[in-house]
Amino acid sequence: MGLKCEDSKPKRFSNFQGAKVVGIAHVKQAIYKEIVNRPLPALPAATFYNRIFTHRSAYFATLIMKAIFVKELNQFFSNLTGYLAIGVFLLLMGLFLFVFPDTSILAFGYATLDKFFELAPWILLLLVPAVCMRSFADELKSGTWELLKTKPITMGSIVGGKFLAAWLLSMAALLPVVLYIFTIKALSINGSIDGGGIAGSMLGLVLLCGLFAAIGTFASATSSNAVVAFLWSAFACFLMFQGFEAVSNLPALQGGADYWVAYFGAHSHYSSVSRGVVELKDVAYFAITTFLFLFFTKQTLLRKTV
Repeated sequence: MGLKCEDSKPKRFSNFQGAKVVGIAHVKQAIYKEIVNRPLPALPAATFYNRIFTHRSAYFATLIMKAIFVKELNQFFSNLTGYLAIGVFLLLMGLFLFVFPDTSILAFGYATLDKFFELAPWILLLLVPAVCMRSFADELKSGTWELLKTKPITMGSIVGGKFLAAWLLSMAALLPVVLYIFTIKALSINGSIDGGGIAGSMLGLVLLCGLFAAIGTFASATSSNAVVAFLWSAFACFLMFQGFEAVSNLPALQGGADYWVAYFGAHSHYSSVSRGVVELKDVAYFAITTFLFLFFTKQTLLRKTV
């Protein structure tokens, strides 16, 4: 169904490629319909022109980002890979928390989830790259990127949609933590737990998932091989989380420089937030580093369009 405008008749598109499109309104209508498989929302002509025909085209960019976001979610759960990745994460966390004696909460004797928040980042080092490895790698390998880049879609909308989908999928694996919280509370003697510490640790994991998702998206944009993108992403996430922390422990850096080296890594900021002390510097660190990797992703893809 076409979009009615005051100065043009509605047109019908079954396929964007090869369609004779008249005016930017019909171009955007066809692109959006192809991505999300339904026409643009019906808008009055004045509202349509105000939102679409501005030099910013913010409304259309938001629609495209939402369409790509939904498409990535559907694609992730359309096969067993998505369920398997999240299932393995939950299985490992369950084994470490309740079965293996060295890390078991039951053997520890205290009603706390500190062990979970210590182990979760290390498993997320593998989970998040597995979620992100096909974001752009499959597009580059199958050749659909060549078609996508010819359409008048902003690179920010593409990167933003894929990143938000990967971030949400990564956070979905953390939902069972709610069950862990009720379990620990039920096992405690007086029914009390450190709510502030758990809330801060959960915020730290959410921010860490965002950083890892941005790194994974960037790694996927650099290679057409999903396995290579996974390995490169996992290694980069490890460097950002533990690499700077390990370098700061070198004897040559002790006495002042070790603090600044560790400050560039995510581990020190995650540890700070996990203590329940949420400071602006820690949140700003995750926001800035996440934005930088998304910026690198955008620049990498722009070079591929030349």
